[in-house]
Amino acid sequence: MNKQRVKGAIDEMAGSAKRQFGNLTGNTGTQVRGAVQQAKGKTETAVGKLQDAVSDAKDKAVALHKRN
Repeated sequence: MNKQRVKGAIDEMAGSAKRQFGNLTGNTGTQVRGAVQQAKGKTETAVGKLQDAVSDAKDKAVALHKRN
């Protein structure tokens, strides 16, 4: 797991909490800011997963090249 995925998970949790707090208090601005932060976190997590996949593919290609 890379830093991007960790950052994404933190933003997802914080955004969710912020959105729920906005729901409880009826504060639309907080709800929106929470939803935006949550979406940002999901995007960061997806980018982190992609980075991990590229890194894994690169490692496999290097290992395969060394064997040949």
